Amino acid sequence: MPARLTPLDAIAVPPPRPDETYSCEGPDGPIRFVGLKRLLGAADFPKAGDRHAGLAAPDDLVREAARRLLAGLTVGHVHERPLLAADGRVDDVMRVNYDVDHGVLAEIAGLTFGALKDRLLAGTGAEAVRLGRGLTGVTAAALAKLCDVHELVLLSRRIVNPTRARTLLGARGTLSSRLQPNHPTDDPRGIALLTWWGLSMAAGDALIGVNPAIDTVESVSAVLRLLDSLRRRHGVPTQVCVLSHVRTQLAALERGAPVEILFQSLAGTEATLTAEFDVTVDLLDRGFRTMRDRGPLGAAAPQVMYFETGQGSEFSYGRHEGIDMTTTEALCYGLARRYDPFMINNVTGFIGPETHADNFELLLASLQDLFLGKLLGLPMGIGSCYTLHAGSGLEGQQATTELLASAGATYFMDVALNTDRMLAYFDTSAHDNQTLREIHGREPAADFRDWCLARGILARDADGAVVRGPAWGRPELFCDSPEEFAELVAATPALHGFEGAGPRPSDAVARRVRWHQAVGRDAVHRPLDAEALGRIAPFRTIATGAATHAEHLASPASGARPAAGALEALAPEPHPVQVLVSDGLSAAAVHHVVPDLLPLLLAGLAARGIGVGAPLLARHGRVKLAEPVGERLGCDLVVHLIGERPGGDASAARSLSAYLVYRIPEAERGRAREASGNATLRHEVTVISNISACGLPPVEAAAVIVEKSEAILRHRAAGNRLEAILAADG
Repeated sequence: MPARLTPLDAIAVPPPRPDETYSCEGPDGPIRFVGLKRLLGAADFPKAGDRHAGLAAPDDLVREAARRLLAGLTVGHVHERPLLAADGRVDDVMRVNYDVDHGVLAEIAGLTFGALKDRLLAGTGAEAVRLGRGLTGVTAAALAKLCDVHELVLLSRRIVNPTRARTLLGARGTLSSRLQPNHPTDDPRGIALLTWWGLSMAAGDALIGVNPAIDTVESVSAVLRLLDSLRRRHGVPTQVCVLSHVRTQLAALERGAPVEILFQSLAGTEATLTAEFDVTVDLLDRGFRTMRDRGPLGAAAPQVMYFETGQGSEFSYGRHEGIDMTTTEALCYGLARRYDPFMINNVTGFIGPETHADNFELLLASLQDLFLGKLLGLPMGIGSCYTLHAGSGLEGQQATTELLASAGATYFMDVALNTDRMLAYFDTSAHDNQTLREIHGREPAADFRDWCLARGILARDADGAVVRGPAWGRPELFCDSPEEFAELVAATPALHGFEGAGPRPSDAVARRVRWHQAVGRDAVHRPLDAEALGRIAPFRTIATGAATHAEHLASPASGARPAAGALEALAPEPHPVQVLVSDGLSAAAVHHVVPDLLPLLLAGLAARGIGVGAPLLARHGRVKLAEPVGERLGCDLVVHLIGERPGGDASAARSLSAYLVYRIPEAERGRAREASGNATLRHEVTVISNISACGLPPVEAAAVIVEKSEAILRHRAAGNRLEAILAADG
């Protein structure tokens, strides 16, 4: 790891300059772009998020004009013009990106981007990494916008950026996987089964990592200890991680939990990083130093940080600062580079159709992201994923992973049968990883490969090549008895079957998987039945800015705001709590969960003496709709019950979440803003997810929501600040 981090105030950033106009002659007169942000946006492949943001070129002619102009600019020209935040300053993410090798910068500053691309294409991977040390995220993104598919694949394939924790990741000739045994309720039996299943298919050499259903110190510590025990039980040469908030992980480390790799999601603008992810560069610096000094792997692990990004998150949150999606993604990589991470994973398709409308947009974005990360010196994995409310799917994912494997992706995810049982999205599986290894002649990381060979998961053929062994795909071999295996199976949803055909699932299993995805995709488009819900409670209805279902899916911002005049019938009320119900991405979830949940929730709040108004109902609502509703009614807390995007089996199409949105009083905002580093913070959020018959049952969920609501009102805090208070209280 780096001996020290460059202090932010010691990073030299060129002074801001006014926007300039870039123009070239077109067939019908000059084509002009005012400012680098506009030029960079227009030069990119067309994608939904950039179209929504007004940054994409309207046609091929304008796009090629932008690329022509960009190709003629020098690296120094773009480097000397930092992209500014809305308030006119260089934000901390942009500042970190300027921590470059100034000797390399001086060498390439006079090159045009066209000449730099030609130099990279004529050179070696090692030379590309060396030159990348002189690039910021913005200058790297400018280069990527000039590359076609062949060039993105060729340049990426040449670059190797190996890293080491307990295993060596990213050596040439390897293809690793990050095993993700997520469970909707963090049930240790389900996590164990999915872990054994992945390991039985030679997955998990990069990491075994769980996204927790509950982000508390106690829950995260418990899952970390579980993963550590599973790893130790069979001596697996890998590392474990729980992908919770960095604050939660650091608190768990303080309590002795095995935080071997420290995780955090990143964003390419400070506004998104602080306001949406509740993270600052100072907090990341503290996490890095803590792991360097006290991480459980110690000196054996030169790299111990893990970051996740997703092209378009800044736009999706409305905090992209007028910068296009590829460039903000590259700024994430410039931030990650500061910490010399063990691994970084891109999940561009995780967001939905508002950023990438279809398979082709996801394919192009993924190839750009892999190239950008590798050029900036990072060990890039790609989560080639999709959601059921987007116009993308399995075939597009598979085509993308084939190209990414050709381009030398360091690792892919292992989400069993492509189905994440907690996050309700679809990623690569261990079946896919083995298929890609066999197609492209790759192996797992060496230590892990040898562990698999010793257990018959892998074997060597007569020519010495590594192939599937007799134990491949047999998770029951990790259990002490058939009874133990049966208990684990009973606790795990969306299994669909263990039968295989070579490295692939059997056709019968594949058909079940695809059927359940079709059921989930259908649920996305089912309408909300306000009349039926009116028989449960006397709802007050609110119209949102999304006039149609298509607009609701493509533009989350429209569902996050009330329609004009929608709140005029409401006035401030004396109740501290209001309940809002929205269809979100699954009206089916509302219809299956709310009838059981809502009466118990209202009764539970009343039993605790907590005043609550008559519930509200919004069609085409999104999570942030709770904020203007809470402001209008003057309450302290909005309990927003909203249908989540459907997942991988029929029951997962009926999963609800409760977003407890706390409106921070004026007198408390200074303290809350100091704790978060977000100078504009007005709301804090606690999330209770996966409320369904196969997740957190509605009866239990009502009690959990009441308990959390009472804690929020008592401590006058929610989200990470509340969890820190509760952890300090013991």
